[in-house]
Amino acid sequence: MPTRIPQPEDFASLAPAITVGLAYPEVPETTTAILILFHGLGDFEEAYTGLAKTLALPGVMGISVRGVTPLPPALLGLSDDDEMPARHFHWGDDLTISPKTGELELDPGFTKTTDAVLQKLIRGVLIEKCGWDTRDMLMFGYGQGGSVALGLASRLRDSEQAADAIEGDSAARQVFKGIVSVGGPLPASMVPSISSREKARTPALVCHGRSSEAVDEEAMDALKSEFTDVREVKWMKGNDGMPDSREEMLPIMQFFAERLQDVQ
Repeated sequence: MPTRIPQPEDFASLAPAITVGLAYPEVPETTTAILILFHGLGDFEEAYTGLAKTLALPGVMGISVRGVTPLPPALLGLSDDDEMPARHFHWGDDLTISPKTGELELDPGFTKTTDAVLQKLIRGVLIEKCGWDTRDMLMFGYGQGGSVALGLASRLRDSEQAADAIEGDSAARQVFKGIVSVGGPLPASMVPSISSREKARTPALVCHGRSSEAVDEEAMDALKSEFTDVREVKWMKGNDGMPDSREEMLPIMQFFAERLQDVQ
């Protein structure tokens, strides 16, 4: 099937389950790759559409995705009767508090997100409708969105998911072009349960603060045990906030440049 550039109307059938923002290269006809962006917990897609435009990766179309579930009003200090602003979403199947930390669980399960993004958006629209391949797709995610990006690459190894996501293809194509996760670890719930699984071959760059609570040594070891190509960038700042300097952004841009040059 010839590849064509996705148009807004291609995504209409995904509503209301999925909402996306689109950012085309200056000359849309030059599109040769797709960058899918996932926001953090409690955010929404608009800022990440802007991020795709700011990155201005040559020949790359950006698709920012809104989380599949709105945050409960109580978490925003609202009552059930208050009008909920459509600006606060998350990717998990649920929101649960960790008994150890008293914070929200990092891995609440992502079954709903996997179905919406991997099956409906990636397979249904980008592959089946528009003729793209997973090897044409980069991903960027922040926080919980970074975990989603890593988890989707992990799920491609699952035989059933792979068969659905890449129709009639071999294991050699169960790979994305590359992933950047800022402050998001690999969720254990998105690791296939087959004991004989091979490592995921999608190259991954994980950036985090030096005092990160989400991406610690144990989280990096878990990621390296599941992926063949993992690079780590530990920023001097303590937190896992989005990159806010040229120094912090440089390794991300270098990674994207490398991946765009690679022909898989």
